[in-house]
Amino acid sequence: MVIDTLENAALYENLGPRFAQGFKYLRETDFSQVAKGKYELDGTNLIAIVNEYDTIDQLGEQMEAHKKYIDVQYIVSGEELIGHDLLQQQVPSKAYDAENDFWLFADTPTFFSKMQAGMFAIFFPTDLHMPNIRVHEPTPVKKVVLKLRVD
Repeated sequence: MVIDTLENAALYENLGPRFAQGFKYLRETDFSQVAKGKYELDGTNLIAIVNEYDTIDQLGEQMEAHKKYIDVQYIVSGEELIGHDLLQQQVPSKAYDAENDFWLFADTPTFFSKMQAGMFAIFFPTDLHMPNIRVHEPTPVKKVVLKLRVD
C-alpha cells in the first residue's frame, strides 16, 4: 500500500501505464463538474468511480480486499480514516465474490490513516482496507476510486 499526495503521483507512474493514465485523470479533471457515477477510462482496464457520502463509524464495518483490481482512492474533498492491514492468513468473513471483485474480513485494522483532500492511497490485492470511516463526526466526502485491472 502507498499513501501520498497527488503532487507526488509522478513517483508512482512507473508502476505501469494504467497508473500514469489514472494519475493524469486525477490531475486534469475538475471533479466539481463530475457527477457521482462509474466512468470507463480504458474499458475495464481502468475505471473511475466518483462517490459522495458522509463518513461513518467503524463499528460494524469490515475490511475488504480485491483480486482483479488495484484501488487508488483519492480524496477530492473532506477527510476520513482508512483502516488497513496486510492480507496474510486472515480468514474471510465473506467469501470472494468474483463478479464484484471483493471479499470481506472481520479483523480489526492494524493501522488507520487520516486521509484529507489531495491525498490518495493505493491498495494492492495484498492489502486489506476499510475506507469511509469518520475522524470525529460524520463528514461529507467526495472521493474518486480508480480501479486498475491487474494483469
